[in-house]
Amino acid sequence: MKTYVWDRAVRLFHWSLVAAFAANAIFTNPEARLHRWVGYAVAGLIGLRLIWGVLGSRHARFADFPPSFSGSLGQLAEMTTGRRHAHAGHSPLGALMIYNLLFTLAAIATTGYMMTTLSWFGVDWVKQAHETLVTWAEISVVMHVTAVVVESRRLRVNLPKSMITGYKDLPADVSGAGKA
Repeated sequence: MKTYVWDRAVRLFHWSLVAAFAANAIFTNPEARLHRWVGYAVAGLIGLRLIWGVLGSRHARFADFPPSFSGSLGQLAEMTTGRRHAHAGHSPLGALMIYNLLFTLAAIATTGYMMTTLSWFGVDWVKQAHETLVTWAEISVVMHVTAVVVESRRLRVNLPKSMITGYKDLPADVSGAGKA
């Protein structure tokens, strides 16, 4: 069943964040002004996403995907036993990854900003925290992309396509599924 899941704001946020993170992680010089401005853009995107997580459409709201360790364990059990359960919005493991990435990227932006201030400039632990957080974000991105590929194949739902079009092709028995 073709189901509208990801609104335009969520998709624009997602791909803008992908581009900004990739730019700062791969292309910009960490000492350059552009690196700082891209970091400010990331902070702004996160701020907008937090607002949209309260006021946005159904699957954009944080209430639609609360962090759930028991739900995540249940999803892992499904994966190991071969059962398939597609979710209209974020899966429990997907939700944990979203919270992880939002928190990590906010912390990167915070420590990056701290390094530009008189109070924190040259403070070693701030630089170390920033670099460690960037490494964790890169690991998280690899895990996220891998999980999207694995879950797309396992569930037979093209998750990357849904983040482009906004629509997921879901089995008719999925809770929250409705016609487009």
